[in-house]
Amino acid sequence: MLCVPIVMSYHTHVPIYIPRYTFSWLVNPMWLIIKFLHRAADLTLVPSAAIRRDLIAAHATAANKIRIWNKGVDSESFHPRFRNHEMRVRLSDGEPEKPLIIHVGRLGVEKNLDFLRKVMDRLTGSRIAFIGDGPYRSELEKMFEGMPALFTGMLQGEELSEAYASGDVFVMPSESETLGLVVLEAMSSGVPTVAARAGGIIDIIPCDQDGKTSFLFNPGDVDDCVTKIELLISNKEFWEAMSKAARAEMEKYDWREATKNIRDEQYNAAIWFWRKERTQLLRLIKWLVKRFLPSPVHYQRE
Repeated sequence: MLCVPIVMSYHTHVPIYIPRYTFSWLVNPMWLIIKFLHRAADLTLVPSAAIRRDLIAAHATAANKIRIWNKGVDSESFHPRFRNHEMRVRLSDGEPEKPLIIHVGRLGVEKNLDFLRKVMDRLTGSRIAFIGDGPYRSELEKMFEGMPALFTGMLQGEELSEAYASGDVFVMPSESETLGLVVLEAMSSGVPTVAARAGGIIDIIPCDQDGKTSFLFNPGDVDDCVTKIELLISNKEFWEAMSKAARAEMEKYDWREATKNIRDEQYNAAIWFWRKERTQLLRLIKWLVKRFLPSPVHYQRE
């Protein structure tokens, strides 16, 4: 209404979550809402190529108006130097010598965290720590009752930095991440990740980096996931090489560069689209005026 260009961002893949929380028939109405909102915008920013493909396939808006927003990670707050013996003792429930698997994030049913119970059944002698909170926590605690598992609840600041860096392997079973900021933070902390080959994760760990900076496993494949975790926890030299490679890769994800890209490229693109559509609208209005309103009659004096 104010004739100001609009940039929208799409972070949460709501249509994917709907069947896990409520009625599946709500998926189509949700897509209609998404289309209404994003077609009103001059530009839509998405965190990964996978989400861009999904929005294009759903015809959410014009394909050339969906651009990738390259996100960053705070590589100073999430750093290997925060590895801490006391935090490791806490996360391992007093058994710091055992391999420590960690997961950080919202504990929701859509994160596919029940998959980790099957993984831990196979990783005898290892422990797992869940860092975070959410509606699925109580059910997960019951699921892992009697298992070598610890739930810390929410951690923030330096405690969170220490929790990331004190683990051995970060496991991400979610198949619906629009990007996966926790994966960026874990790798920045020097902790190799084993993540499902799905969603935005494959933008962080592309095919040519799989097995170098971190691992991808086939979604739902327990054997594949366990094999890659075991390789990391059983081979110290391999773990150290991947830890260094993960950290080096994350040093490329600079927030200043990401913000500069939005300011100089994405916002300018939105302004260009807005001006183009405004020009087309003005042309249409002029044509309608000429077509349906009579031209004024001019009289000359004799």
